[in-house]
Amino acid sequence: MTTVSVHEAKTHLSRLIEKVLAGEEVVISRNKEPVVRLVREAPPKKKPLLGALKGQFKFDLDDGFFDPLSEEELAHWYDGKI
Repeated sequence: MTTVSVHEAKTHLSRLIEKVLAGEEVVISRNKEPVVRLVREAPPKKKPLLGALKGQFKFDLDDGFFDPLSEEELAHWYDGKI
């Protein structure tokens, strides 16, 4: 861990950033008291791509899958018995 004063941090900010990017922890102190810690920012999360899994899954549906329900099936559906 590297500790530097505020003045030193202002003077050598680029060098301190390189240390943080390399994995080192940098603490900035004021009047010999630590006040700030420089840490690496987490990389932004990637947004999911819509349709990225298209074609990855195969579904086999019956020929009658999209046929209308019978009156009996509809009655069960609306009565809450299913």
